[in-house]
Amino acid sequence: MKMSEVKDMTMSELGAKSRDLKQELFNLELQKASSQLEKPSRIRLIRRDIARLQTQISTLRRTPAATQ
Repeated sequence: MKMSEVKDMTMSELGAKSRDLKQELFNLELQKASSQLEKPSRIRLIRRDIARLQTQISTLRRTPAATQ
């Protein structure tokens, strides 16, 4: 997921996507613990996508406060 895709999302879409990715990360961590993980690099990609989403969420929350 690219940052340009994230910037086009609304706040509710960002929250939903973030929850989905966190659930997927949890499942990947369980697979890793039980030695059933096929693509270990997927964990890193998911963590980075979550960080992108959280960055955009915090930017959107901060923007209205700065204009007042």
